[in-house]
Amino acid sequence: MKEELLKDACRVIPDPNVLINMVSRRAKQLRQGHKPLIESLEKLEPEDIAMREIIEGKIDYQLYEEEESI
Repeated sequence: MKEELLKDACRVIPDPNVLINMVSRRAKQLRQGHKPLIESLEKLEPEDIAMREIIEGKIDYQLYEEEESI
């Protein structure tokens, strides 16, 4: 995992738990054969591709909020 990509991804998603979950899930998808949402001339690991996708805004997230019970 490239340190510079990790720092940039942390700026986009400041919560480390959310970032770890997103990167790991997307890396798993990439290993299963899903196509990357970015183009790269260099050989990147699935985790690095996932972080670049996050940095470039190709992947987003929405936090689940529980409804208040009355």
